[in-house]
Amino acid sequence: MNSASLARPQLRLLDEEQIVTVHHSALKILATTGVRVDSPEVLRLLGQKIGASIIQEGRVRIPPELVEWAMHSAPAQIDIYDRLGQPAFRLGQGRARFGIGVTTLYYQDAGDDSRLEPFARRHMQEMVRLGSRLPNYDVISTVGIVQDVPAEVSDLYAVLEMVANTTKPLVMLVSDEERFPDVLDLLERLHGDLGEKPFVIPYFNPLTPLVLNRGTLDKMQLAIQRGLPLIFSNYSMAGMSTPIQAAGTLALLMAELWAGLVVSQLMRPGAPVILGILPAYFDMKSMVSFYDPHSMLLNLACAEIMQHYHLPHCGTSGSGAGWGPDLLAAETYWMNHLTACLSGGSLAPFVGDTLGSKAFSPTNVVYVHEIISQALRFSQGFPLDEAALGLEEIDQTGPAGDFLLSPSTLANFRQAYYSSPIFPRWSLEKWQAQGSPAAIQVLREYTRQVLQSLPIPEDHSDLIARGEAFIQTFGR
Repeated sequence: MNSASLARPQLRLLDEEQIVTVHHSALKILATTGVRVDSPEVLRLLGQKIGASIIQEGRVRIPPELVEWAMHSAPAQIDIYDRLGQPAFRLGQGRARFGIGVTTLYYQDAGDDSRLEPFARRHMQEMVRLGSRLPNYDVISTVGIVQDVPAEVSDLYAVLEMVANTTKPLVMLVSDEERFPDVLDLLERLHGDLGEKPFVIPYFNPLTPLVLNRGTLDKMQLAIQRGLPLIFSNYSMAGMSTPIQAAGTLALLMAELWAGLVVSQLMRPGAPVILGILPAYFDMKSMVSFYDPHSMLLNLACAEIMQHYHLPHCGTSGSGAGWGPDLLAAETYWMNHLTACLSGGSLAPFVGDTLGSKAFSPTNVVYVHEIISQALRFSQGFPLDEAALGLEEIDQTGPAGDFLLSPSTLANFRQAYYSSPIFPRWSLEKWQAQGSPAAIQVLREYTRQVLQSLPIPEDHSDLIARGEAFIQTFGR
């Protein structure tokens, strides 16, 4: 279909002049304030490129031309594969991509929000399979910190359960920096070469404001050496770690992203990097962080800046809001996922956590899958060509007619509108006949049914056996 015949919604925040304003502000921060770099190796690389004389006590002032070089060095698109080596998607092109996860401490029961359990290995197994079961989730991110195994090998067991319970691409967060090389060794033991058709994307954060900490830089180096694409993303708490004004927060966070991009390209020119921000706010009264509507605007601004400069983007999933699958969470998830779908080919990989990102809710995962379905449908628009207009059929039906048995209705009624797999369209009488259930009850029951029919990869048992044998060597 000709694109001119498609009516599609559009969302735009920044014009080109505003993008340039933000970019120049970020460059000024880097060139005047600079960033603190805690890695001697990275300081050496920067010194070779810009001259050691301008590096003072670990603070580096990065000139604009070095940022421009890095932006042209990094790839505009990144091919991501599944564990079986099949193409999954291309970042930097196409529609938005979504995933479940983020490192929580507790599991919230699907039937009772008040029931919280320390996140265990069985929860990781089940939640990875849940994300694998639901087609709108393109990646599985590290769901929680596994606490029913020895702490020194918790990250290894978490990654093992991720690899063994899905074939989808993985976004990997490792809580123990010292275990990161061992995690990569485990993955190579189970899979072989990680860089040829990458299905693992490590996720790294600097320390906001303006610190490239050694642990992050060391892990970046290891990931790049093994040919993996990586996510470099920062987390702000406006009013505490970044300015309270949205514009100041955006400029500072962009400066950090450009600094991370520069370092990645110094480590290896052409290294695939995905950049993004998690722009939260800080409530000084309650001492908690949260997402505000301006958070979604900042996320959108970052996505547009990355599109302008032809770099892949990873944004927020609106995660952590609410007290479970409730109205508080729903408003944030809807705002986030609809804007993500309208802003293009970003990655939003952290659906499912709640209670300030301390707990993980399978019911949230199922509900947001429903949101994504509708947000994608909204963003795709509708055809506006001659066949879709159907003027001849309208003429044949005429005044006071109906279209119940018209050719277009008979041909299209099954796909012409959205039908939820969760929430039936009941009349008042039907709803009363069913006992007048609350929508959350219907969602919980559907979630429990989904959890009873989760897929298990064919090679699950083999991967678990080989992975456990590898992990057991660390206890000897």
